[in-house]
Amino acid sequence: MEYRRLLGTDLTVSALGFGVWTVGTDWWGVREPAEGMRLLQLAFDLGVTFFDTADTYGSGQAESLLQKALGQSRDQLVIGSKFGYDIYQYPERPSQRERPQDWSPTYLRRAVEGSLERLKTDRIDLYQLHNPRRDAILRDDLFAELEALKGEGLILAYGTALGPALDLRQIEEAILSIQVRKAPPQIIYNLLEQVLGEQVLPVAEAEKVGVLVRVPHASGLLEGTLDQQTQFAPGDHRSWRITTSERRKAWLEDGLKKVEQLAFLEEQRPLIQAAIQFCLSQPAIASVLPNIYDQQGLERMAGAFAAPPLSREELAEIQRLYRSNFGLEAAPTGGAQ
Repeated sequence: MEYRRLLGTDLTVSALGFGVWTVGTDWWGVREPAEGMRLLQLAFDLGVTFFDTADTYGSGQAESLLQKALGQSRDQLVIGSKFGYDIYQYPERPSQRERPQDWSPTYLRRAVEGSLERLKTDRIDLYQLHNPRRDAILRDDLFAELEALKGEGLILAYGTALGPALDLRQIEEAILSIQVRKAPPQIIYNLLEQVLGEQVLPVAEAEKVGVLVRVPHASGLLEGTLDQQTQFAPGDHRSWRITTSERRKAWLEDGLKKVEQLAFLEEQRPLIQAAIQFCLSQPAIASVLPNIYDQQGLERMAGAFAAPPLSREELAEIQRLYRSNFGLEAAPTGGAQ
């Protein structure tokens, strides 16, 4: 495992993180809490120390599951959690539809106290605004309260987790987070979807503020597990993100055509390892958060740090293919997570 400082904070995180949403919700496929706990513990045994969760995942269940699995190792962990969705007044909605958000300092205080209780800890290492828009990032009263929480030791650092799906508005949101708040953003970035990183990463590097990346595997496209016949189960969040034939073609069919052209990367390592290495070739990126839902995938991802690194020639060819959109028509700006 590799460990990196999250620039702009005093935190050092494992370069492979674990997004607890895959085991703490029913959005992906790990339905049994015992299996979720086993995967969390295995990740820790493999050197993963950064675990990213949120109060809205399972209405607090993901935070509680993380505590049950790894609470005994709390001082060796870097825990990221998130706030903003009002989980106390609004029940969880079907198909991952977003709850109403509350960015008031009063709700922030309530949210952090609830997360601390579920995590059974005295501090949250990285506390992130969950899918904020521009207006939330520019709220001085909200960030004054975050600074107050830091002063009290209840959080050690704060950031912004931008989403839920890839959206070009997030370029401005991420840059505001970096330049105005010095708060590390979490963005979607991978071999096939570089549009945010192209604009955000140079700013982050110049400002010395770190970036976290989710979906480095392009929702499975870069894992080598999907094909043209793939059908997503009803509980899999991708089943409703690509409900029309047009979106299916834009994401799955065109994505697989792009993946075929990346076969040269697999001469030295599995494609998912190349995908992780690609993200981490950017100096501002501290950690990647792929969707982890089984032992085989977890072990393969953790193996990225022992595999031959991407060469300059391979990185140059990736960029050549990306700039030409792999010879396909104009690239879409969104997709599944």
